[in-house]
Amino acid sequence: MADLSHAQPDRTGTLRQFAREYRAARRQRWGNLWGYAFIAPALTLYLIFNVWPIFRGLAMAFTDYRYLVPGSEWAWNGASNYQEMFTNDSQFWPSFGISVQYTLMSFPTNLILSLAVALLISRIRNSFLAGTYRVIAYLPVILPISVALLLWNQLYNTQFGYFNLILQNVFGVQSPPNWLGDPGWALPSVAVAGLWKDFGANTLLFLVGIYGISREIYEAASIDGAGALQQIWSITLPLLRPIFVLIIVLNAGILGATEQALIMTNGGPQNATLTLGLYIYQQAFQFGDLRLGYAAAMSLLLGLIHMGLAGITFRVLRTERI
Repeated sequence: MADLSHAQPDRTGTLRQFAREYRAARRQRWGNLWGYAFIAPALTLYLIFNVWPIFRGLAMAFTDYRYLVPGSEWAWNGASNYQEMFTNDSQFWPSFGISVQYTLMSFPTNLILSLAVALLISRIRNSFLAGTYRVIAYLPVILPISVALLLWNQLYNTQFGYFNLILQNVFGVQSPPNWLGDPGWALPSVAVAGLWKDFGANTLLFLVGIYGISREIYEAASIDGAGALQQIWSITLPLLRPIFVLIIVLNAGILGATEQALIMTNGGPQNATLTLGLYIYQQAFQFGDLRLGYAAAMSLLLGLIHMGLAGITFRVLRTERI
């Protein structure tokens, strides 16, 4: 018969060891408390400047909060803001249409241009030259937006701007366009300035994706006789699908573009560049008694549209299947 004299002590020791480890794990469940002390300042700032404004803005969207009217910050009006927005506000739909036009002018061009520049830079084998071109492409992004757009204001100047001087002195155009003063030219001109300011960020994102594609795939395609264009169509673009999703989602907010029109034209001429974002800004900070509640309602609608576009992007491109 087997000797079980040592079995019970071994089992008891194992249970005791398990109990000690369990108690230690419970004590360490929340980690080192000093860590919370170190992250507390950053967490506090995040809650104050990121989380609280979201909830405050959601609450304001259902009020008739007018900054210059005392006591109106909690004047709940339910869906009245949205009823006014859709039926009584004569400027809402035109400004929304201008935002859509601006988006269609700017974003597809931004996507194509940034992809083309990224493909060209990725072909450069000299690391110093490739780095130089990456820096040049990204320089407009790091410029303060006010500086960049005021620079374009000077380029568009009808008397001393380089564009009109080149058109007059090089191409012989006697009456060059009034880029920011003509309703027909103003919105495309603002879109070009915004495009120059932003396309470098998308270029670097595309480069990250391109550099992550194995060179062996291209070498195998070359052996099979695939040319450069066929490799881009059959290899590069499909493998860049996650980058396309990222860029589309990050740029969904272009529908609410504000700074470009605010700095360059302030919505003029004749409201030709009055985007929805700028209209929201004017309602909140420029016109009348500063209707923050109504502006918050329009911002909420714009945010829901952005969320819908992001959802459609994830649904259509289905990056999880790659």
